[in-house]
Amino acid sequence: MKGLLLLAVGAAAGFAIAHQVSKTPEGQKFFADVDAKAKEFSDAVVSGYKSREAELKKTVDGVVSDIGARARSAAQ
Repeated sequence: MKGLLLLAVGAAAGFAIAHQVSKTPEGQKFFADVDAKAKEFSDAVVSGYKSREAELKKTVDGVVSDIGARARSAAQ
């Protein structure tokens, strides 16, 4: 329970300090840089996810087509 209290106090203190720092020009620049890097990272993750999803879809479509062709030839 003590650990949870310390975590809450630390989070609140960090939030309060970040709020005060963001009011300064240097703090605004710092948070703008952090925001830009986070956006760049999230864009890279989304791009990788979409690329992998396309690869898997192509593979699954190929397997489904192959199974369909085999089923049709077996039925004849």
